[in-house]
Amino acid sequence: MWKKFKRLFIIKTKFEAFLIVYALATGAVARGQDYLVQYPGFGGKLLFLACTGAVFMAGAKMIEAIDYHRSFGREY
Repeated sequence: MWKKFKRLFIIKTKFEAFLIVYALATGAVARGQDYLVQYPGFGGKLLFLACTGAVFMAGAKMIEAIDYHRSFGREY
């Protein structure tokens, strides 16, 4: 039973990774917009870029990990 429950939280395909990246990006943009309001000017823009940049790095790592697991034949 626990194995089936655990499988729900494993990213198996690139499509699932893209859905997660989309959700993270939506939250990052909302947070970035708040930063633009709270910190007008250059500081707010830097914080906005930091929020969105972190999502791009995390997304790249997820997709890279899926390719890595497939190259060694490790299917879930």
